Amino acid sequence: MTTVDLLASPRVYLVGAGPGDPGLLTLRACEVLARATFVLYDQLVSPRILERIPAACEAVSVRDLPGHHPERWPHIHDRLISEARKGHIVVRLKGGDPLIFGRGGEEAEALREAGIAYEIVPGITTALAAGAYADLPLTHRLHSSAIALVTGHEQPGKVGSLLDWKALAAFPGTMVIYMGMGRVGIIVAELVKYGKHPDTPAMIVHRVSTGEQKSAKATLGTAEAVIRREGLTNPSLIVVGAVVEARPEKSWFELRPLLNRRVLVTRPKAQAEPMLRALELLGAVPCPMPLLEIVGPADDSAAKRAIADLARDAFDWLIFTSSNGVDSFFARLEAGGLDSRVLGRTKIACVGRATASTLRAHGLIADLTPLQMTSEGILRAAGDTMKGRRILLAQADGARDLLRIELGKAATVTSAAFYAQKPIRDEGSIYIDALRRAEVDVVTITSPNIAGIFADLCDETIRGRIERGEVHLVSNGPRITKTLVDRGLTVRREADDPTMEAILDAVVSLYAVEGVVSETP
Repeated sequence: MTTVDLLASPRVYLVGAGPGDPGLLTLRACEVLARATFVLYDQLVSPRILERIPAACEAVSVRDLPGHHPERWPHIHDRLISEARKGHIVVRLKGGDPLIFGRGGEEAEALREAGIAYEIVPGITTALAAGAYADLPLTHRLHSSAIALVTGHEQPGKVGSLLDWKALAAFPGTMVIYMGMGRVGIIVAELVKYGKHPDTPAMIVHRVSTGEQKSAKATLGTAEAVIRREGLTNPSLIVVGAVVEARPEKSWFELRPLLNRRVLVTRPKAQAEPMLRALELLGAVPCPMPLLEIVGPADDSAAKRAIADLARDAFDWLIFTSSNGVDSFFARLEAGGLDSRVLGRTKIACVGRATASTLRAHGLIADLTPLQMTSEGILRAAGDTMKGRRILLAQADGARDLLRIELGKAATVTSAAFYAQKPIRDEGSIYIDALRRAEVDVVTITSPNIAGIFADLCDETIRGRIERGEVHLVSNGPRITKTLVDRGLTVRREADDPTMEAILDAVVSLYAVEGVVSETP
């Protein structure tokens, strides 16, 4: 293989996944993940980042390889090489940066020796993320002009150690210790033995850049006691140096209103991403547990006839009652080799701003979007506009008949199911167990169907947690609240209108101080 071949066609990508926040994944990392056909990932890579792996791609955790932690490296090398030789596009997904305490150099060496072309995609290492998310200026004009990144995993004092603790104790800048939580007492003793003052400022930062981030100030001498008192565990960093004194009492990220709150999102997977990301930006730990799957209707003959009739200019109005209806309608058009031109002069009405926004994503603007985002709102807004007209309702299989019946009193109405909602009742979900243990703070419910499915999943233990306020239910409107209450569940908050922004505001209001609700970032 020539040098040109090696550069032009890498088979393996050593990719840094960053510290945890999926928003810190680089564009290049996203590009290669989208092309991957085999992914080998570290245990600490965020589940939200793993969601970016293509559905058809095989993904394997290194913990599933043979042996214990120190014994897995040959197996990792062998797997990367064997999968590349099978013709796969291989992504080795590693927390932080591949070349900073990630053994990326050893993996690259093994690939070179095997003649496998590779590319290294850098990631944001945890120390840099701790500087930003914990408001710790790792360098500061008054306090530090140098940074030392140190592994605490190596046993201090061992024969052949690559760490010079005497030199580190004399280091004049900021020291960031990775993987040192299990040896903090020994590390501190070594530094103090060689002259580092026990009163040197220190800070421990846990799960940097995620909704589980916690930080605690200490000194070098009190670090071990503070770690025990605060219950801090791996993955954490220990930052040592005068820059700790330059940080505010709380970092900008630790002031986010939902920090350390676990929020269950029950929306269908295809719709959940914007809400999951918004929760992350508010500081929460989002917990995706979709209770519905959007599928094709059991009988699609009505949808096929409706599209054929649209092409013959048979309708004056097309009404979409949900974003799912819009996406399903255009997916069916595309599958039939058609596009929006079949609409001709047909006007479009949308129930809700979210539905209208989805329509805009398909290149069209709704002619009618009522202020009240319900079917009743469409009826009021339509007035005489639709009287005597030919109307097509693009709905879900089994949708409410309200619009069809009421509009049908003064117009010709055809209803067609373009999609169906398939319940997902996963009693074995990790989040069901988390609800039983009150390890979820909030559950968001965004449709009556989802409300019914959730109620079915609630055993007596979960119902007790909800009733006592250990788990809070937040609904997206009166119909959803009524469904939950009728099933014996207490709703703590109801959104002002059926939008993502409103339900997020309702969640934040549960934890607002003196009624002050922070804006969504």
